[in-house]
Amino acid sequence: MSGRTVIAVDLGAESGRVMRVSFDGVKFQLQEAHRFRNIPLETHDTLYWNALRLWRDIQIGIDRALAMGPAESAAVSTWGVDFALLDGRGNLLDNPVHYRDKRTHGMVDWVNARIPTRTLYDRTGIQPLSINTLYQLASLRASDDPALKIARRLITIPMLFTYWLSGAQVNEFTHATTTQCYNPRTQTWDAETLDTLGIPKALFAEVVLPGTRLGSYRGLSIFATTAHDTASAVAAVPAADRRSAYLSSGTWSLLGLEVDQPLTNDGAFAADLTNEGGAYNTFRLQQNVMGLWLVQQSRETWSSTGRSYSYEELVDLAKQAEPFRSLVNPDDARFLEPGDMPTRIRAFCQETGQPIPETEGQIVRTIYESLALRYRASIEKLTELTGRKIERLHIVGGGSRNTLLNQFTANAIQRPVVTGPIEGTALGNAIVQFIALGDIDSIHQARTILSKTEQTGIYEPQQESADDSSYARFLALCKA
Repeated sequence: MSGRTVIAVDLGAESGRVMRVSFDGVKFQLQEAHRFRNIPLETHDTLYWNALRLWRDIQIGIDRALAMGPAESAAVSTWGVDFALLDGRGNLLDNPVHYRDKRTHGMVDWVNARIPTRTLYDRTGIQPLSINTLYQLASLRASDDPALKIARRLITIPMLFTYWLSGAQVNEFTHATTTQCYNPRTQTWDAETLDTLGIPKALFAEVVLPGTRLGSYRGLSIFATTAHDTASAVAAVPAADRRSAYLSSGTWSLLGLEVDQPLTNDGAFAADLTNEGGAYNTFRLQQNVMGLWLVQQSRETWSSTGRSYSYEELVDLAKQAEPFRSLVNPDDARFLEPGDMPTRIRAFCQETGQPIPETEGQIVRTIYESLALRYRASIEKLTELTGRKIERLHIVGGGSRNTLLNQFTANAIQRPVVTGPIEGTALGNAIVQFIALGDIDSIHQARTILSKTEQTGIYEPQQESADDSSYARFLALCKA
């Protein structure tokens, strides 16, 4: 079968898009039907996602996609860890709370007092980040929030929109693994952990695999795809071998390797590696890095004071700034929540005895160079722990358009950087649908097609060796 079209709904932390993806038996073609901002809502004490606004944009996008021509199916992928609570009638209890909300302050320690972090890592394979679903639920339990008593079903954020499209209250494997509530070895929700913390296991909807048909909407078959956006993006990495690492670059930077089984030994735990589900019996052994969030928030801060820049303009300003003048640990806890990122970056540099970046170009260059060095550290650790020889890095997602950061990364890791596809998440989402429809045989076939048809950029290191002195400075900052 060839010449069919599917609809991929891709929701990111900064924006969303609804794409038509067609496959003619030889190559994929993407058409954008609708693109929209994802703007959280804040009350006096809580940061929410605007779920109903996002749902309306999904409906608008699907309507526009169908107006452009027929389609067979649709599926939704989103960012990780967040969830929705439904009542006994299947109604949404409240707007889903944003993972950057302050309610998880102190929750890692609260959980650790009841279950050692090392034990949790053995059970779930997930890096203990305060944003994780487990710590969000712990905050409800610790505060005796009535929502936990009223709720009858928990579904992850992409499956909320999938439920509204299909009528099926289920969770999907790749997204379930991000919650730190799922045991990938037993392939079940981790009852021992949930019982210890007093979180009702009955809340958690059944977990289905990518490619499961769940219902229909406006004549479209609705599938569970690789519902975590990074899982979708990695599914679209056009690499035919395992000598490549991937980097899904956007609000977060997710850098890792595809593996057959979770790695939860002492080395992986000490390195803060996480094991998330991937497409078709794989796992993503990766590090979660704060990513371009630092630039996004800096841009928002400058815009609020009347200095509006496009991302391209910020790249140009960074090019003009002095190299390696100042560096930051992008994963420092102060950078997690929304706010005045330039002030936080200056404070970090002052506290660590570095020149304080003053101009916009200096701040953005500090971020880009710090991210590139962070990527080097991640690749070195992955190589050490897996013994796998990494010959190149494939960057997918919106961040793959950042030519300056791509070059900084190639210089830092001393390996070629291959960029694209830019709309990797939408493509991976669609690939799962085409496999479910029978148009493509396997993920391997899809990647072979992508490697032959997708335009990619290549960045070679522009210097004979990495800047080891700056790297040593960076590592020292991360340990401080």
